[in-house]
Amino acid sequence: MKRKELIKHLIENGALLLREGRRHSIYQKGKYKTEVPRHNEIVGELARKICKDLEISFLK
Repeated sequence: MKRKELIKHLIENGALLLREGRRHSIYQKGKYKTEVPRHNEIVGELARKICKDLEISFLK
């Protein structure tokens, strides 16, 4: 999955960019936080874990 697609999905479901790190971007939704790596491609299982951390339904 492309990073841009995942970030678009997170933002559409209420997640906000908390801060940018050197290797990860930190997104927050309510009291939940997670890291999104700065790679162009993100493995499907990692994308699923990121969505689960923020309590968002998975895109695919």
